[in-house]
Amino acid sequence: MTTAVGVVLAAGLGTRVGADGNKAYLPLAGRSMVSWSVAAVASAPAVDRTVLVYRRGERDLAERTMARELPSTAVEFVEGGDTRHGSERNVLRYLAADIEAGAVDVVVLHDAARPLAGTQMMDTAVAVARAHGGAVPALLAADVLRFDGSGEPEYLSGTASVVRVQTPQAFRALPLLQAYRAAHRIAFEGTDTSSCVERFTDVDVRSFPGAEHNLKVTYPQDLAVAERLLRDRISAVSSEQR
Repeated sequence: MTTAVGVVLAAGLGTRVGADGNKAYLPLAGRSMVSWSVAAVASAPAVDRTVLVYRRGERDLAERTMARELPSTAVEFVEGGDTRHGSERNVLRYLAADIEAGAVDVVVLHDAARPLAGTQMMDTAVAVARAHGGAVPALLAADVLRFDGSGEPEYLSGTASVVRVQTPQAFRALPLLQAYRAAHRIAFEGTDTSSCVERFTDVDVRSFPGAEHNLKVTYPQDLAVAERLLRDRISAVSSEQR
């Protein structure tokens, strides 16, 4: 049987959010931000294995956090690289034998800094990737600024040609692995996973609807918004269970 592997990328820093260290471990509505993201991946019915990519030197922190906050969740650990692309390459090396043997057919990559993505987004990403090759959630960009020939700014609102890309992003595993091997040979680093896949393969990367609530925690105000949304979600679940 083939399986889908969900990967949570947590090897970055938190300079813009004001974190003293890795922002993935900032507390958020009762647990660390990374735990919310891992839980969303691991609880998705379409995801069979979950991998947490940790920052170099933080394996103990990653393992302790998962054991404390998600004790019943099976999580595998892979050391990240110096860049996002490097972290993705490391996790694909870790999975390479299973991918080449056909045991893993889809890899889902998700940012630890997007703690509000739900299991439905994970399942949709896997289904679209299996059907077409690649899957990327996207939203129309609400406000876009461009400059005309004279250098004057012009605002474009809701244009269908400009979108905001989110995670989770999912891809058929073998072409994804081949793309990162090809990128490594010429020292190419993409802005995100889909840019590398589109550069080195002919995989059909399809977009599916993203979610406004699936925000990326980048600045201090994002933490406050994420906290409120997560607490609202917790309250709604508690009310349904009464």
